[in-house]
Amino acid sequence: QVQLVESGGGLVQAGGSLRLSCAASGRTFSDHAMGWFRQAAGKEREFVAAIHWDGGRTYYSDSVKGRFTISRDKAKNTASLQMNSVKPEDTAVYYCAADRVPFRFRMSTMTSTDGYWGQGTQVTVSS
Repeated sequence: QVQLVESGGGLVQAGGSLRLSCAASGRTFSDHAMGWFRQAAGKEREFVAAIHWDGGRTYYSDSVKGRFTISRDKAKNTASLQMNSVKPEDTAVYYCAADRVPFRFRMSTMTSTDGYWGQGTQVTVSS
């Protein structure tokens, strides 16, 4: 059974930093793109960041570009999201995702059925 488990969420002050981690089990995702999405209360889920299967290419939403950094450790089957200079509008449940299809890089438009998803971790940024 494939599982993605996020950790590292919590309460942080505006301007601070937080690091989210995602541990995958049940299969290896070394040939699959991975990414992060978020969903704020009352809003639709939105794309945050994605990383290529080789870790050499990354892609960010305009709202987090320059502040967040996605990375992965293929050997450990993990992905991370370093969040710096956080803002109150970053408050949301953050989800880790992995594409079901190898060697495909279209994470920003991935639907629920396109990938595997974690249960989410809450990030709250206080002003």
